[in-house]
Amino acid sequence: MKITKEAKVGIITVIAIVLFLYGFNFLKGKNIFDPQRKFYAVYSDIDGLVEANPLLINGYKVGTVGKILLTRDTVIHIIVTFYLDNDVLIPKNSIAKVISSDILGSKAVQLVLGAGNDYAISGDTLNSAQEDNLKQSVNKTIAPLQKKAEGLIASIDSVMVVVQAVFNQQTQQNLAKSFESIKLAISSLETSSYRLDTLIISEKLKISSILTKINILATTLSSNSDKLSNLINNFSNISDSLAKSNLTATINNADLILSQASGIIHKINKGEGTVGMLINNETLYRKLDQSAADLDILLNDLRINPERYIHFSVFGRKDKNKPLK
Repeated sequence: MKITKEAKVGIITVIAIVLFLYGFNFLKGKNIFDPQRKFYAVYSDIDGLVEANPLLINGYKVGTVGKILLTRDTVIHIIVTFYLDNDVLIPKNSIAKVISSDILGSKAVQLVLGAGNDYAISGDTLNSAQEDNLKQSVNKTIAPLQKKAEGLIASIDSVMVVVQAVFNQQTQQNLAKSFESIKLAISSLETSSYRLDTLIISEKLKISSILTKINILATTLSSNSDKLSNLINNFSNISDSLAKSNLTATINNADLILSQASGIIHKINKGEGTVGMLINNETLYRKLDQSAADLDILLNDLRINPERYIHFSVFGRKDKNKPLK
């Protein structure tokens, strides 16, 4: 049977169309000869994800991204279709997360497998998630630093306001005076140091003599350490003897005597008793003083004129009626 030229052209055209469709789907990540399961996920933002981007599990490609459609609801969402190889089982609670696959910003979908034995079937909708893009990551990193920087700038501004308020013209003048005083003090210290050096140089011999005497004294003390030890022991024995003696009782008796003497003096001051009346009664004092004066006059008269009071006669008195002089 002879094939016509038209039939050959038709067959070649069909084969070419099939190869084109196969190559086109292959470039899109589809294998028309290898049946794949279809899954869906709904996103609010896919960050540049396109069809034919890889579908990964732990970095291993297990499928491709299919059609991407916008919903026509009130809130706009993006529905992404995934084509997954038949030999891969994923739990229903797995998450389809949009990630950056390289540093150039190429996108992929990472399947984060969930737990359990309830596996998803073709046509199911998976949970969705999105990795932070470069801008969001930078913003999250910089935001705390920015907050700290703003706080630091505010603190610096407050400090500068305080510094400006403190370092006014009067304060600056006071600081200048303080620095001048410090300069004078340092100059005075330098002068004192120079004088001290001069004094040490001029009195070098005396200082050497003093140090020699101190050395001799230390040597003497060292050589008489036994005597010093005996002296310290003697003091210790005296201290022990005083501690063992009834010193407390003696002090208590002295305190009692002082208390009694204080009571007696208090009674005397109040005029109680003979001594108190004698000291505090002015009339009695004056009478005693007068009596003492009269007694003194009497004794003087007795010394001067003893014949008035004492009469001596060998033969007796001649005129007994003669009055006394």
